[in-house]
Amino acid sequence: MSACGCSGGCSSAPAPIDPRFRRALGVALIINALMCGVEIVGGLAANSVSLLADAVDFAGDAANYALSLAVLSLGALWRTRAAGIKALSMGAYGVFVLGKAGWAALHGSLPEPYTMGGVALLALLANLSVAVMLYAFRSGDANMRSVWLCSRNDAIVNVIIGIAALGVFQSGSRWPDLVVAGAIAGLALSGAFSILRQVRSELEAQGRPSLLG
Repeated sequence: MSACGCSGGCSSAPAPIDPRFRRALGVALIINALMCGVEIVGGLAANSVSLLADAVDFAGDAANYALSLAVLSLGALWRTRAAGIKALSMGAYGVFVLGKAGWAALHGSLPEPYTMGGVALLALLANLSVAVMLYAFRSGDANMRSVWLCSRNDAIVNVIIGIAALGVFQSGSRWPDLVVAGAIAGLALSGAFSILRQVRSELEAQGRPSLLG
């Protein structure tokens, strides 16, 4: 990213946007919005903390894709700011999941593994399709990289949820579901820190002290 050439708050000129990236974001937005609804219903039916946590993640990702689409035609500074907002939302999501898992450890009941596993498989297929579409853009700016990390982490999460469903089935315990919920929180927090590091680097290159500066 080039630095801003004036002291009055200007940003660098918008870079040409690959129309394939714009289309991929639009499709990803639709997929994530639909899967949010599916996982809310499935998570409630299965009494699964990890599925409900993943439903919140789908909702957050849909909002993030919408934000990414909104800033695509803007300058580099606005795209970097959008990535920072997404990183902060990922971090907040991780903290929320940890709190939900802690509450369920004290007051929760046994999840239903068949529904849990089936919904996790459907979510995995959805996230893999998004990850494949976005793979070519994984090495772009912080905004593009944040989108790729979301899709990659979500696919990993769905594999882990499927394993947790098997663990619940074999053990008759809710702990596999809770452990996976904790792992989901860890992935979200790790991704948030990774994006924030790149955001800080891009802001420094643009001569900006902070997201709001």
